[in-house]
Amino acid sequence: MKKIFITLFTGLLIALGTVTTIQADDYLRIGMEAAYAPFNWTQDNDANGAVKIDGSNQYANGYDVQIAKKIAEKLGKKPLVVKTSWNGLIPALTSGKIDMIIAGMSPTAERKKEIAFSDSYYTSEPVVLVRKDGKYANAETLEDFRNAKITSQQGVYLYNLIEQLPGAKKETAMGDFAQMRQALESGVIDGYISERPEALTAQAANSKFKMIQFEQGFAVGQEDASIAIGMRKNDSRIEQVNAAIAGISAEEQVSLMDDMIAKQPVDTNTADSEESFFSQVAKILKENWPQFLRGAGLTLLISITGTIAGLAIGLLIGVYRTAPASKNKLLALLQKLFGWFLNVYIEIFRGTPMIVQSMVIYYGTAQAFGISIDRTIAAIFIVSINTGAYMSEIVRGGIFAVDKGQFEAATALGMTHGQTMRKIVLPQVIRNILPATGNEFVINIKDTSVLNVISVVELYFSGNTIATQTYQYFQTFTIIAVIYFVLTFTVTRILRYAEHRFDTDNYTTGANQMQTGELKS
Repeated sequence: MKKIFITLFTGLLIALGTVTTIQADDYLRIGMEAAYAPFNWTQDNDANGAVKIDGSNQYANGYDVQIAKKIAEKLGKKPLVVKTSWNGLIPALTSGKIDMIIAGMSPTAERKKEIAFSDSYYTSEPVVLVRKDGKYANAETLEDFRNAKITSQQGVYLYNLIEQLPGAKKETAMGDFAQMRQALESGVIDGYISERPEALTAQAANSKFKMIQFEQGFAVGQEDASIAIGMRKNDSRIEQVNAAIAGISAEEQVSLMDDMIAKQPVDTNTADSEESFFSQVAKILKENWPQFLRGAGLTLLISITGTIAGLAIGLLIGVYRTAPASKNKLLALLQKLFGWFLNVYIEIFRGTPMIVQSMVIYYGTAQAFGISIDRTIAAIFIVSINTGAYMSEIVRGGIFAVDKGQFEAATALGMTHGQTMRKIVLPQVIRNILPATGNEFVINIKDTSVLNVISVVELYFSGNTIATQTYQYFQTFTIIAVIYFVLTFTVTRILRYAEHRFDTDNYTTGANQMQTGELKS
């Protein structure tokens, strides 16, 4: 078993060895989703002036990327895209993980409380995207959307525009436009409010969609319609950024946007393809298997390392919490205080979601203490301490399950608490908690998906990127689901085999000991 895990771990490191993180003063780190064409998208090569994505073998391109290149040139730096979820952009900026946000972000009053903004580098027009065969396909005015189920992206001004559609049903905001396109195609919503370039892209990629543009459209304030570059409030480079933006005329902005709309990748796997569902799945897998493999590899690396480290933490805490109180009053007090600290740690990490822990640890430590952690190391650390909190309780229960008579016998033989634990109790505990440990391992494999909020390119993050490129969400997420199932099923079978070997070895050892004892007698 030890050889199997060492071989697996080494293979994961080799698979991930080609992915490097660039961190140098020569680079201008630009935060964006890289999933909002034509403003920004992800592609597999550097064609058409694409820019490298940090920590990935992929590239980003789009209108925002081309603007970023102009800004970086003005500042004498090279652009580097840090792919970040929308909700993580501002925390990434304020914590110093990125230098600027160039992601189609509007300089609203709420955002200005947290960050500074440059001058506008584009002015957007809000539209509504609907199904071409839906009941709102012939809408011409805002009043035509009565009773329609409408949504938009969480945290953007577009969501508030739903109130300007008389009688429309305001659905819950969604995390990104990929989710909205999927919801629209499946009929969960009747439409979503977007910006004209994005709607044009979605319409071109999926013939089932139709963009509704209005003669008398939404009432939008200048700060909402404008798109600007987000920067930290103390960043002295804002004047240089504004100077670079001033050098791009309105005509050049329109020309650049049109050029990016024409150059955005159009996948042949269209949603209305005549190919069967399984043919589409096979084609997506064939064309994108390296991304799926890297995502699955990083998911396994984080979950394996986190589970092993968490088990070690749980064992140490479990042994400590069951240790008898010291006879020295000062040591007994310190032991009790440290025990309280461990209780706080356990309750906090068992009582809060891992996604919140990720945001606090990765962005919070950088913002509050100036500690910058590599995102992969941060991910392993988060999974480890989260698992440790759960495993400590599992280990404690396993220790209490051991018969008290064994403790008393060990004490009668003059063994210390440490010797008792190491030689008598822990071997039994480890066997007893193997099923629970396996369950934690399986949970960790699945829960790594929440780490996409700190830009960890695990399986879900990689799959979601592919979905935004192909516009085939159901097919892509079917592949992701199958990969997750294969990983968890395989891990479960390996652990079942380990349990069987553990029981067999113990039985053989016990039988040999009995036989030896009988021979000696």
